[in-house]
Amino acid sequence: MIDRIKQLEQISRKLEPLPSERSQWNKAVQEYADKFLDEFNPNTTFVISEEMGRAIYDFPIEETGKSIEEILDILKDNVDTPNLNPASGGHFGYIPGGGVFTTALGDYLAAVTNRYTGIFFACPGGVRMENLLLRWMCQMVDYPADALGNLTSGGSIANLSAIATARDYKGIKAKDIEKCVVYMTHQLHHCIQKSLRIAGMSECIVRYLPMDRNFKMNPEALNRQIEADLVGNLIPFMVFASAGTTDTGAIDPLEAIGEIAQKHNVWYHIDAAYGGFFMLSDKLKKAFKGTALSDSIAIDPHKGLFLSYGIGAILIKNTAALYQSHHHTASYMQDAFTLEEEPSPADLSPELTKHFRGLRMWISLQLLGIAPFKAALEEKVLLCKYFYTQVQKLGFEVGPQPELSIAIFRYIPDETDANAFNLGLIENFKKDGRVFLSSTTINETVWLRFAVLSFRTHLAQVDLSLTLLKDMVKHHH
Repeated sequence: MIDRIKQLEQISRKLEPLPSERSQWNKAVQEYADKFLDEFNPNTTFVISEEMGRAIYDFPIEETGKSIEEILDILKDNVDTPNLNPASGGHFGYIPGGGVFTTALGDYLAAVTNRYTGIFFACPGGVRMENLLLRWMCQMVDYPADALGNLTSGGSIANLSAIATARDYKGIKAKDIEKCVVYMTHQLHHCIQKSLRIAGMSECIVRYLPMDRNFKMNPEALNRQIEADLVGNLIPFMVFASAGTTDTGAIDPLEAIGEIAQKHNVWYHIDAAYGGFFMLSDKLKKAFKGTALSDSIAIDPHKGLFLSYGIGAILIKNTAALYQSHHHTASYMQDAFTLEEEPSPADLSPELTKHFRGLRMWISLQLLGIAPFKAALEEKVLLCKYFYTQVQKLGFEVGPQPELSIAIFRYIPDETDANAFNLGLIENFKKDGRVFLSSTTINETVWLRFAVLSFRTHLAQVDLSLTLLKDMVKHHH
């Protein structure tokens, strides 16, 4: 038996690479990353691909390992080249991704040190770091000092956490669900409906409220609807407002909605996944007046703070309510609960084990300071306004004046169907590959979306997209 143990040890020790091997792998990976950032990324936003990464299936997982060079080649051709490159400054589709380089440094260190930051006892400094970041965001949205929340994988889990907390805080039982009413507009992000379903609330009544011509919720209609539902013996449960919708970047009248929610004792949740970090700028914060009235806010550092994908946040004013919904004790954890100075993330979240995702945010803010983030956010808003003005000069029809960094626009050709024509423009952008736009359909009308949120987007990329649009519609004049 001892011989067999020693024999297995020899093989299993390969899991701990020698310093020389580590240094070779580090060097190869760093060269790959630098090449991506310096050569591929600046020039490429979309690559039409026949194969679409199919060779991943021809590269099996085997008993013995392969060389780092071979592995990186497969990665480059099959994962990092085809289709959409969200790290590009030419990415104007959906809500553009982040990818600030410092994210990678934080993730690298978090992975190497493998700290478990779910429980204060295990890593007090890491828990303090994550809670510090949450309190910093709570301060930004005008929440009280004792508010907290949790760092999540993104907006979907953040919204789910808020719904579960509201459900339990309001004492909603299975028998009540069919009488519960939630209020939203058709512009609210679809992850809310998905979260309601996952939280066991899919049988509740959804009231879609009318909007004004700028796609913002009508507060008077909300008030009338809640009053009618109370008369009808229903349970007004939750109102959802958007602080920056995905389609148009609209901000609902947050303060008016908050006052109505408070009056009727309805849980008020704001989805600020995309728009929230614009509040860092004193110039832009005015548009978000009323966040202090909400009970919970979802906000994504991987959007407005430009970090790489995989970090969202839920901010909850009533920390005790969040704790009631999410904490659970197990006997095998009894040693861990003796010295709690700070609330543990595992007690405030559906996740127990998780990546130490706060480190990427902390290291980025510490290395760079807040100033460049604020400047980038203000720059994106101005670039969007500039695009909105210029695209009209090219003969495009536009939607509402952009409030944040999303504009919608469309071209109306003389003889062909406008919806088909605008979808055709999207295809042309894909073929060109330098810039990527997406489309949306509102009331059966196809609109093109110009969403500026990549920290790498500057005037040059916006001008390029205008030039491309100009060339594409030239023969229609």
